[in-house]
Amino acid sequence: MRLRNSYSVIPLVILLGLSTAAAATADGEFRVCADPNNLPFSNSAEAGFENKLAAMVAEDLGKQVQYTWWAQRRGFIRNTLKAGKCDVVMGVPSGYDLAETTKPYYRSSYVFVTRQDQHLDLSSLLDPRLHRLVIGVHLIGDDGNNPPPAQALGEQGIVDNVRGYSIYGDYRQADPPARLIEAVESGGIDVAAVWGPLAGYFAQRSAVPLTVTPIQDYKRFAPQQFQFAISMGVRKGDDALRDRLNAFIDGHRPEITSLLRSYGVPLVDRPVTASGGHE
Repeated sequence: MRLRNSYSVIPLVILLGLSTAAAATADGEFRVCADPNNLPFSNSAEAGFENKLAAMVAEDLGKQVQYTWWAQRRGFIRNTLKAGKCDVVMGVPSGYDLAETTKPYYRSSYVFVTRQDQHLDLSSLLDPRLHRLVIGVHLIGDDGNNPPPAQALGEQGIVDNVRGYSIYGDYRQADPPARLIEAVESGGIDVAAVWGPLAGYFAQRSAVPLTVTPIQDYKRFAPQQFQFAISMGVRKGDDALRDRLNAFIDGHRPEITSLLRSYGVPLVDRPVTASGGHE
């Protein structure tokens, strides 16, 4: 799962209102749409946390995971889920209006990543040092769309010291999004503002100790969002499969949380409003 603008890097998904739960049950397969080169989420070696989660779900359902591999960019959903080749995308924003989404199974945030030996301790988008530090951000899509941190920096006139790294990168290389974190590691940039699961995973594996800190004071930049709840997605109308996945999530939250933490995913609680409810 990646982010696109204030939503997902998964191309604009078009999910058909066709139920495939019966077919999936009949053939004993848990059919998953996934990217073969998109760690920490998924890869063809099934080493991503979405791969591990899919295996957990399949075991619970008494099925075998069957993958349809396709790069998560334009045409991903059209060539996989919409084409009927698979039934589940393991990570989509909760409430995504083109999908039937499950209950969220985690919530994460955009973060700052810095070298520990620089002792920057950044957490605020309003920190005056951001006007002089070299900042890296992911650019998304062929049109170079800006993610929420880049938008917020731009609103403050912080532009000339911002460097863009394509989230798609060179797909011939492993883990294209990692180039941004590697730039922090090498000292090519001072700080990266990046989606938490990406940051936490690659920082955890860095040869140089890195600090990962959730971005604070983001509400000032509304309607830009910096925290997202993530669910599994199925085709609209596939309530049976959605409900089975919801039951799995409810029954395995501790195991899911443990899995996410093992991959360095920064987890945040859902904000509570003054009235005691949730946003």
